[in-house]
Amino acid sequence: MKGMGGVMVELGDGLTGWLRGPKPPAPGRPALVQVTGWSEPAKAPGVTTRLLLKGRTAILTPGAPGANVARGLRDPDRRTALAAIAADTLAGADAALGAIVRTAAEAAADAEVAAEIASLRAAWEGLEPAGAAGLVRAAPGAAAEALREWRLAGDAVCEAPGALLAAGVWDEIDALRRPTVALGEGSMVIEPTRALVAVDVNTGRDASPAAALKANLAAAAELPRQLRLRGLGGQVTVDFAPLARADRPRIERALAAALRDDAIDTTVLGWTPGGHLELQRKRARRPLD
Repeated sequence: MKGMGGVMVELGDGLTGWLRGPKPPAPGRPALVQVTGWSEPAKAPGVTTRLLLKGRTAILTPGAPGANVARGLRDPDRRTALAAIAADTLAGADAALGAIVRTAAEAAADAEVAAEIASLRAAWEGLEPAGAAGLVRAAPGAAAEALREWRLAGDAVCEAPGALLAAGVWDEIDALRRPTVALGEGSMVIEPTRALVAVDVNTGRDASPAAALKANLAAAAELPRQLRLRGLGGQVTVDFAPLARADRPRIERALAAALRDDAIDTTVLGWTPGGHLELQRKRARRPLD
């Protein structure tokens, strides 16, 4: 695709993917790729040749050698011990095979970390790409991904249905299907379109002098969570309640603080001439609808 910085790849079963990069494979040449996220209808999903096999305590990184430890693990002795476990478990593997020990490994037993890295290594070494384009490894299901990312024990999952009912989570899920999000006396409306996600911030009944600033700060703090739970990505345009230019840095700081706790890559592009704030967010989840 000249001028677009990528190529279309055949995934098999009539599906295509979009592989971006400066050095794409030659036409007709096979490549092992991984789907990176959901795509809109009639659009090819993004794929990458930088593969990751994720576990709860570790991530296997084919093509990126070395035993690395997540920055969230601060204890130097624990970091050294976990790096040694990863290196020992990868001994004898392909020289291009690496691993990242995740923050969840800090409280895990050494044997558990080693066993998971060994399991990921065995899964990688057992991959056998077919002669024609097609699926070689399926994505994890919702339950497996929840166990991996939410760091739950098996008994917690068994208790989850009752706990969800007690916590009112189903009511919150129903609320996510509505565009309006309450922000104290104000609110914001989140409406996805084909081109972008439009966000409109309102002060509601608040008539105080600082009403707009309060609503805007609340919206900036809550927006990443709402986008994550709704599975929304791509271009996001935020129409804040009327605010002075001098207040923009406070809005940006509130948004930056909320994004630090959000695992989905989001870039703040800046303010438009009309006073809207634009973001570019990775399509990491399937939209709720």
